[in-house]
Amino acid sequence: MVDRLANSEANTKRINLVENCFGTAGQPLAIPGRVLIGEGVLTKLCRKKPKARQFFLFNDILVYGNIVIQKKKYNKQHIIPLENVTIDTIDDEGELRNGWLIKTPTKSFAVYAATATEKSEWMNHINKCVCDLISKSGKTPNSEHAAVWIPDSEASICMRCKKVKFTPVNRRHHCRKCGYVICGPCSEKKYLLPSQSSKPVRVCDFCYDLLSSGDFSSCLPSRSDSFSQPSKFKNNLSDDDDDEDSSD
Repeated sequence: MVDRLANSEANTKRINLVENCFGTAGQPLAIPGRVLIGEGVLTKLCRKKPKARQFFLFNDILVYGNIVIQKKKYNKQHIIPLENVTIDTIDDEGELRNGWLIKTPTKSFAVYAATATEKSEWMNHINKCVCDLISKSGKTPNSEHAAVWIPDSEASICMRCKKVKFTPVNRRHHCRKCGYVICGPCSEKKYLLPSQSSKPVRVCDFCYDLLSSGDFSSCLPSRSDSFSQPSKFKNNLSDDDDDEDSSD
């Protein structure tokens, strides 16, 4: 089915439409063999609050962006190669339902669909695309992924020292290795994580010591495979930037 659509006029028009919606700031999306599988609005769990994002699933990449005008204009384009993606379901909890994790070596995050059926369709299509890509390339499925950042709302005090209370002065930071919400004094060190950045990134003291000693397994993302959602879904979606892009 995908192979038949690859060079069809209808598929070309759909991809051109997506390109136009992102404008000149977006990357070109039309390449030989690429097919637009589906699209829709998902709620992405960002650092500070859940936010509505427009997602586009192609046979080789996942693209998402901020919604400026529904079906007409998007910005902040993100492109994720599906070859590096693994997904895991998230159990329903409170008002956050129909969710799953999208995990890659560079970035991992949770998304939520409007219905259980929509969730199932998204997960099935993503898995099918990933399996097809790996089968064609002969590569080994990716086993490494970045930590899913724990939302700010889940931590009133530092998750490492258990002492520092967060205030406008004592700001929250995130360890890039474990995803914990930590205070400044507990995250003064940086470590090179090549899959995430070409420069050393902020890590907590606990992960830094383990990474420096070569004990990588002990500081693997501890909550990205058993994700716990915020206790209260704040229904205040906004158009501001993705919080995980912050330097903190």
